[in-house]
Amino acid sequence: MSKKYRRAFLTGCDEKTEWMLPWFVDNYKKHNDTPMIFADFGVSEEMKDYVNDNFHALMKFKDKSQLRGWFLKPLAMMTSPSIETVWVDTDCEILEDISGIFKHIKNEKLCMVQDEPWTRRSREIWHNSGVVAFRNKPQILRAWYEQVLQSPIYGDQEVLHNMLNPLSREVYIDSLPQEYNWLRLQVVDGEENKNVKIMHWTGQKGKDHIRSLIDD
Repeated sequence: MSKKYRRAFLTGCDEKTEWMLPWFVDNYKKHNDTPMIFADFGVSEEMKDYVNDNFHALMKFKDKSQLRGWFLKPLAMMTSPSIETVWVDTDCEILEDISGIFKHIKNEKLCMVQDEPWTRRSREIWHNSGVVAFRNKPQILRAWYEQVLQSPIYGDQEVLHNMLNPLSREVYIDSLPQEYNWLRLQVVDGEENKNVKIMHWTGQKGKDHIRSLIDD
């Protein structure tokens, strides 16, 4: 893929979770026209046709043997052809125009929403990796990718968190407005936000909810 984009959204999935992709794309296209790039983590042959018809560009990975599942996400971000990139998980329901997120990107930062539910539960600051915005390839993105290669034990979000201490977190992570990644647990906890642009249906209960939305 030789074309370079100035701004693009990026997502990806494999065959196990590809059932969410048309739902994700339909919601995106209702409100957005920024180029969208797909990272193929191993989708079915049938889904490849859908991807070719609905995305501006396709990223393929020749050797995925060292990485599985969500660990491919840092690899996709590292190889994004866009100058400014925003990764969005496919279990995110896009409710509005989300192009305003690009104005929040800062040099040499990973821009992410603070994970308020997990921050409260763990009593330390966490950021959620369901939406990640960045410009070019920040040093911390490269370090995250390398750490995932070395220690693919936890999820990508846990790997990033464990790499950082409170000081380095301030240096390398910048908090996005909450409306760009409103979490299912925030709904469970009774929090309200009338400005939600991306609703993130996390976990198995979130996927069950997405199935109900698709069935309706």
